[in-house]
Amino acid sequence: MGYFLIGVLVVVLFIGNVIEEANGEISPTVLSKIEWMNKRGPYLGIVAPNNFELNPLLASQAYVPYPSLPFIDFAGRRFRFGKISNQRVVIVMTGLGVVNAGVATQLLVSLFRLKGVLHYGIAGNADVNLEIGDVTIPKYWAHSGLWNWQRYGDGIDDELALEAPGDYTRDIGYLQFSKYTNGSDNLLNRVWYQPEEIFPVTGTPEVREHIFWVPVDKSYLNLARQLEDTKLPQCVNTTCLPRPPKVTIVDRGVSASVFVDNAAYRTFLRSKFNATAVEMESAAVALICHQQSIPFVVIRALSDLAGGGSDMSNEADIFGSLAAQNSVDVLVKFVGLLPPYGSKIQSE
Repeated sequence: MGYFLIGVLVVVLFIGNVIEEANGEISPTVLSKIEWMNKRGPYLGIVAPNNFELNPLLASQAYVPYPSLPFIDFAGRRFRFGKISNQRVVIVMTGLGVVNAGVATQLLVSLFRLKGVLHYGIAGNADVNLEIGDVTIPKYWAHSGLWNWQRYGDGIDDELALEAPGDYTRDIGYLQFSKYTNGSDNLLNRVWYQPEEIFPVTGTPEVREHIFWVPVDKSYLNLARQLEDTKLPQCVNTTCLPRPPKVTIVDRGVSASVFVDNAAYRTFLRSKFNATAVEMESAAVALICHQQSIPFVVIRALSDLAGGGSDMSNEADIFGSLAAQNSVDVLVKFVGLLPPYGSKIQSE
């Protein structure tokens, strides 16, 4: 009978923990681990998009996992703890797209004591003057996937739906679909790019603000300029790029939950927004950090010319792994430039 009661108690406790996690609660066990690790903070948060970019960092000799508690699992994410260049870090993988990136980053900054966030990975390239393998560090990021799709028949001087109360705007610009047709009139008309609604911690709760271009931290950006002479590998086995990759500060990057494999749209993003890196997560990381007043920077290595057209055929298949490794190498070098553990870089 005693063993039966113990067994029932174990089952009840197990079910209780499952229900807590299913309801999004932090279980007492996980909470105690988070509190224990936070006493050892603050940490540098590192955000990777997926395993393709995460695994080279975990395999790097620069990363040393924390021996007593190398990770905490919560809400479908694994938060890994360790050191890079004597900086205490917590690493999380987001998964594909802006929703996953926003959720993972918000969990990271809400659960753990952070002094900054670094996001890295690969990206499509919209600048034909750069090469595959180059590592870009944009000054600004925007989410280019929030649109007001205008009614067919309305023109650029016609007010958008819900523009009058301030929900939408024509300030940023539009994409005219009819410019990309070969035949008759295009019923898709045009989409107008929209700024994000944000609710900064420094603002008033439930009072929205708007932002389209999110600036990276100026102090991080100034540190990143020291990386522009970094030497990076040029070849995968016997296949080599036309020149050695370089690290470069660029003006802008854009993100949306859209894989851009279209040369016409790539050209539009470059001409309209002066974008270089085109990918699916960074703007979400930027928006969360901006709202939470946490300094951040994004490091993205170019894996292909979005939509094709470069001199290299199948460039992403051939050089994707090199681009991912380049992003990790530059990330590790950047971490080595940061002030010693315990100090916080002065955000500008």
